[in-house]
Amino acid sequence: MNATQNKHVVVIGAGLGGLSAAISLASEGFSVDLLEKNDKVGGKLNVLEKDGFSFDLGPSILTMPHIFQRLFERVGKNMADYVTIQPVEPHWRNFFEDGSTLDLSSDAEYMQRELAKLGTNTAKEFAAFMAYSKQLCKITEQGYFEHGLDSFWELIQHYGPVRSLLEFDVCRSMDQGVRRFITDPKLVEVLNYFIKYVGSSPYDSPALMNLLPYIQFGYGLWYIKGGMYGMAQALQKLALELGVNIRVNSEVADIETQGERATGVRLTDGRVLAADIVVSNMEAIPAYQKLLKQPQQAQKLQRFAPSCSGLVIHLGVDKIYEQLAHHNFFYSDQPREHFKAIFKSHRLSDDPTIYLVAPVKSDPSQAPQGCEIIKILPHIPHLDTKNPLTAKDYAAFRERVLIKLERMGLTDLRKHIVCEETWTPVDIEAKYYSNQGSIYGVVTDRFKNLGFKIPQRSASLRNLYFVGGSVNPGGGMPMVTLSGQLVRDKILADLKRS
Repeated sequence: MNATQNKHVVVIGAGLGGLSAAISLASEGFSVDLLEKNDKVGGKLNVLEKDGFSFDLGPSILTMPHIFQRLFERVGKNMADYVTIQPVEPHWRNFFEDGSTLDLSSDAEYMQRELAKLGTNTAKEFAAFMAYSKQLCKITEQGYFEHGLDSFWELIQHYGPVRSLLEFDVCRSMDQGVRRFITDPKLVEVLNYFIKYVGSSPYDSPALMNLLPYIQFGYGLWYIKGGMYGMAQALQKLALELGVNIRVNSEVADIETQGERATGVRLTDGRVLAADIVVSNMEAIPAYQKLLKQPQQAQKLQRFAPSCSGLVIHLGVDKIYEQLAHHNFFYSDQPREHFKAIFKSHRLSDDPTIYLVAPVKSDPSQAPQGCEIIKILPHIPHLDTKNPLTAKDYAAFRERVLIKLERMGLTDLRKHIVCEETWTPVDIEAKYYSNQGSIYGVVTDRFKNLGFKIPQRSASLRNLYFVGGSVNPGGGMPMVTLSGQLVRDKILADLKRS
């Protein structure tokens, strides 16, 4: 008999991890209920229509499209029939306090011209760094991504101790790994800031995170035509075609248990859904606290601290800023102090590095004619009960960010705002139940957790599993989508063993 026959799975949360898990399990014959507390699927991949502007509230970049394609190909579908992706060029534009800029591009000649701005030897150094980045990416794909390795000991078992220590560059931080190859301080900061993908610090993250530039250059940087939320809609359509029962506005209050097993879930309206297997797309620590009422288990996971949060400012402006690319960074003049403020002092940076997205550059339909969307995301500390920030603090920081952008070339930005939606970590925690308002799940820190996230298998219940940014392989659109595919493999392996 097929091990999946008559097995019912309840997936809690319809973020990309939950959608991917539901699709992956339904494609293997499981009966799947997918429950979402909000009014639409997608989790942090969200959208808001306001005053003629269409704001992508969550991710602004698509990388590693092949991970998404696998979901469709496994059931004989073509992703292009569900969603259209288009390359973004240049990848992003970097602005510095001295008025200079540097573009990153997959076009080799374009990139050579940009690197020449930084000196005659910089292109050679960059090529050496990218070879290093590619090596880190390929070895990670072979084991950690492909087999869903969940701990340092599984890593050692798979690769062997010598290979693990040498090829993963475990003795260096990300910043130290960059500085092995790159001497120009501007290029160091640009490559360090790839850490934005996982909401951590390049000074604390392991050097393995230097795989991120190759992921972008090797697999391309993409935008979803019509807005990033299109990927959530595509996965929703595929899930429905596979028979997944998607229930929005259905919040789970408790995971019901008996002994060492989950028996189902109880919704906030009192209904109970029985389950043979439960998959949680709620982050693991909040799930143990809120759904399982196991604070002691959550306490055991404290080394998996939350990533940073962000002040997410969505602006509709009645002007086009020609100097912007689709993706932009405005750098701090004191990058080490910026990261120290976020991750050590838990305060708002005096001089933040700012990520700015101008999606109208690729998709004019997202704003009224002659207008532009300016999405601003400086990283800030997650919520801290010991040193809480106030609404007044966040408002003052917003003003500081806008003044900095005006000083660095976005003339009279505040005067041209006609529409605004701003979220603080308090809003992010309330909307998504993320751990202390984190955006990217678990922080990547070589001292706290060796860069690993929480294992996907529950430590307390044999048939409870986790997906999303708080568990391996980590945060970001491709990784949380991959987590849904890897949890399928773990569930199938566990059923086979039982």
